[in-house]
Amino acid sequence: MPVYQYEAMDNGGTEIKDSIEAESEAEAQQLIREKGFFVTKINEQSKKRKKKAEKKVVAGPKKKKALSLGKVKSKDLCSFTRQLSTLQDAGLPVLRSLKILEGQAKPGPLKNALMGTVEDIESGSTLSEAMAKQPKAFDELYVNMVRAGEAGGALELILQRLADFKERAQSLKRKVQGAMIYPVVVVLVATLIVGFIMVWIIPKFKKIFEGFGTELPKITEVLIATSDFVAAYWFLGPVLPIAFVLMIKIVKKNKTGEYIVDLIMLKLPVMGKIVQKSTTARIMRTLGTLISSGVPILEALTIARDTAGNAVFKRAFDSIYAAIREGESIAVPLKEARIVDDLVVNMVDVGEETGALDNMMYKVADVYDEEVAVLVDAMIKLLEPLLVVVLGLVVGFIVIALFMPLIKLLNDLS
Repeated sequence: MPVYQYEAMDNGGTEIKDSIEAESEAEAQQLIREKGFFVTKINEQSKKRKKKAEKKVVAGPKKKKALSLGKVKSKDLCSFTRQLSTLQDAGLPVLRSLKILEGQAKPGPLKNALMGTVEDIESGSTLSEAMAKQPKAFDELYVNMVRAGEAGGALELILQRLADFKERAQSLKRKVQGAMIYPVVVVLVATLIVGFIMVWIIPKFKKIFEGFGTELPKITEVLIATSDFVAAYWFLGPVLPIAFVLMIKIVKKNKTGEYIVDLIMLKLPVMGKIVQKSTTARIMRTLGTLISSGVPILEALTIARDTAGNAVFKRAFDSIYAAIREGESIAVPLKEARIVDDLVVNMVDVGEETGALDNMMYKVADVYDEEVAVLVDAMIKLLEPLLVVVLGLVVGFIVIALFMPLIKLLNDLS
């Protein structure tokens, strides 16, 4: 069994050097983490690797960033934030913590971002300044919260709040995605089955019917015409959805177009409620997290507006921002915007009066997250029987259309 030499740190920041037997490097890292250590370096014990390591130490080459496209995945950022929060809570220096996490990260956008962050901090930048230079990993919300934590001397607390924020958002996203898997799979399978019947089965029946030499019923003629169309233009099946998505993206590049699309989304039955409540929950949680972290209210509103993801909410928050600059409280312009329920307005109003605005916003976010989960569950439960009924009607139509000519032929023969 291979032996791995490793360097690690315990919760107290003490450096540990040891070796461990494992089938693979991944298994070795897992075994080390189970001991409560944070791995900083690990190598398989072999002559070749030792020679290479010695050469690297002598040459002292600069780490090269791996080629990567796209932004850091929310799941990876969530895990990184929680680990960084744990290391800071254990009392490790920020730079040391980042080096540990950078060493553990797999090649990709996150590792590249951490390498850049470490280099900038070593050059004299603060953590927030270094993170601001890595927009693919750390958004404006993240950077501003870290900046507030640095200013208030409570970085570990801010990172805990950030980790909680990211984990809740990730949890809700997973719930929605998980709930949508079943209906999507059912629709795809049903579409493939019906497509197969239309392209392969119906043409064979068409040849049989042509041998009858009798006039076909209208329902059968409609089925055959549909089969001919599907067989001739089957490629439109995947092309049309892709074209529709691309068209929506093109329209949303224009501010007016984006506003209209998002407004239509909010007006849709069931789906509109889900979008409205999930957006409200995200904004309230963002505001609550920022305000509790000491970020000024106007700056917090700007960041929350940019993370809304909906043009209708963005426009409303522009009005709220302008009203607060004039000296209004949040509750009054929020009510006038008519983008949230009265419950939200009342809770924000109470929060302002009692000085517990951040806590009230957290409560609103929790309530709406729960309501979104309930709505998604209700929508899935509604979709399941609906899909069965639609599929039954399609299959029934095909069966009746295919048997009608046979029944007519039997009647003519009798």
